[in-house]
Amino acid sequence: MALRSTRLAGSLELVSGPGEEQRALFRRWPAGVCVVVAQSEGRRAGLTVSSLLSLSLDPPLVGIALSRSASLYEVLREAGEWAVSILARGQEHLAQHFARNVPPIALWDRIPLREDDPRLLLGALGWFVARTVEEVSAGDHSLFLAEPRALEPGPGAGALVYVDRRYVSL
Repeated sequence: MALRSTRLAGSLELVSGPGEEQRALFRRWPAGVCVVVAQSEGRRAGLTVSSLLSLSLDPPLVGIALSRSASLYEVLREAGEWAVSILARGQEHLAQHFARNVPPIALWDRIPLREDDPRLLLGALGWFVARTVEEVSAGDHSLFLAEPRALEPGPGAGALVYVDRRYVSL
């Protein structure tokens, strides 16, 4: 469906192209930063994600949106369970490392991992492990709805957010 530019009330216009205006506007909206890791059949993949949502408290549900072309996508689908490290101030290097969206071969060297769960990054603001309960197709992405199985606050101070194409600590 082609979008066309049309004036709305006031000065707003409908978007005229597939995603560019939306992307430009949402770059200005701060989003929390986390690293999502899944492991299946000996493959482990991680990806920086800014689409993490707390969806429901009763029952507890969280969600992430992933591009179906992301290196994490197939591993996460196969695993059915995934781990999230919510990044803290000073962890920009980890966000940049996992934002590359390349196959995870040899990308785990010198990554500080928890000993009790190698899917979790040390020093995070907090962690949780979730089990996927539903995958919903959403354009070129999938929304993974999941039930948190374990949650823990971490030692990290201050949240890391992504806004205007850069990482900022709060």
